Amino acid sequence: MRFMTAEPFRIKVVEPIRKTTKAERTEFLKEAGYNAFRLKANDVYVDCLTDSGTSAMSTHQWSAMMLGDESYAGCNSFYRLEESVKDIFGMPYVQPTHQGRAADYIMARIYAKPGKYAIGNMHFDTFRGNAEVLGALAVDYVIPEGLDTTSSAIPFKGNIDIKKMQKLIDEKGAENISVVIITVTCNNNGGQPVSMQNIREVSQLAKKYNIPVVIDSARLAENAYFIKTREEGYQNKSIKEITREMFSYCETATMSSKKDGLVNIGGLFVTRNEEVFQMANQLAIVHEGFITYGGMSGRDMEALAVGLQEACDENYLKYRIEQVEYLGKKLKEKGIPIIEPTGGHGVYVDGRRFFSQIPQHEFPSQRLVVALYEEAGVRAVELGACAFGSKDPVTKEPIWPALETMRICVSRRVYTNQHLDVIANALGEIYENRKDYKGMKLVYEGPITALRHFTAGFELIK
Repeated sequence: MRFMTAEPFRIKVVEPIRKTTKAERTEFLKEAGYNAFRLKANDVYVDCLTDSGTSAMSTHQWSAMMLGDESYAGCNSFYRLEESVKDIFGMPYVQPTHQGRAADYIMARIYAKPGKYAIGNMHFDTFRGNAEVLGALAVDYVIPEGLDTTSSAIPFKGNIDIKKMQKLIDEKGAENISVVIITVTCNNNGGQPVSMQNIREVSQLAKKYNIPVVIDSARLAENAYFIKTREEGYQNKSIKEITREMFSYCETATMSSKKDGLVNIGGLFVTRNEEVFQMANQLAIVHEGFITYGGMSGRDMEALAVGLQEACDENYLKYRIEQVEYLGKKLKEKGIPIIEPTGGHGVYVDGRRFFSQIPQHEFPSQRLVVALYEEAGVRAVELGACAFGSKDPVTKEPIWPALETMRICVSRRVYTNQHLDVIANALGEIYENRKDYKGMKLVYEGPITALRHFTAGFELIK
């Protein structure tokens, strides 16, 4: 007899969510300047803005929080977290931070040098913002297939292009490249994984020229699961065996623990370089707190110590990846263009193919975000012309990104497949009437281009 597979957990506590009318949502959008970040969470029915800090914690995590030690220095909670981190990362030095942005800031201060290049598969907004402020030159070298939203045959579309990396070294000189940052999974192009082979080859090339390698590991467990299920030679390895090998190829790792740490707050800066660790300690003391809490409470460190272990459970990861895949299949059945294959933490709709009549400078993906909220109360986020658009440093002319998407994040252990059906049905109706939609105009942006999407203001083009 064959049994259906269900979620590997029972639901014990629920949070009521309210439905609003379309007329109400239309007003909420106007008040928010048509920016999903500025909507009130209480006015959102299904919230897919981010997978950061939105996970449901387990009974084991809640009970562990009761052990929280709030000592200023040398608290027991830090040592339990340190043990858990070492188990998964296989690295000796652990500096907690209050969230991933803080770890990213510390990393940028240590590794991003003014006028020098930082190579990445696809840098996300926080590092790119830090690079912009510090005067570093962030370049994206994801493989060409990583920018193809239609191909489903490439299993590791987050890989770094080794040839481009070598070309930059040859042309600019290794001394002008300060760091290589591998983001696992690659957020910008659909949560696409990076293969172990690519991590190894990038590390070998960087080591040849004495260039440090950093892994942005917010979704380390999801990337490890893809390696286990897609890469030859890893099927019989455990998730933690895979993560330890991943991190054996880097000097330092940063983590927003609000993703694969399954917690609502927290970050990590982990390294094998003692000198780098000492620099991180000093920056943490100035900006975060003492080195054994780094801006986190003892309770939060306890929850993270448990959450990291739970995120590496293969039953959980199978459920996690398959739920995201479920949404992708539902959208494809309705003809909706998405990045294929689906990644680890969400489904990315190709805004340019969805609204083919809206040019990129009129923000088609932002228009889709607005339409989805207005029609169904579902909040997603634009990762396209606004989030990843930039300006020529000399002419100030806009530079439009290669990808134009709307990201639908799926929070961990929070929503059922029926919630995902709501999203698919709403997008199906919008897609049927897609020719009726016009674009948007950007009317406000902040001073740091890489971060403008958080506070931007828009108007609908009539």
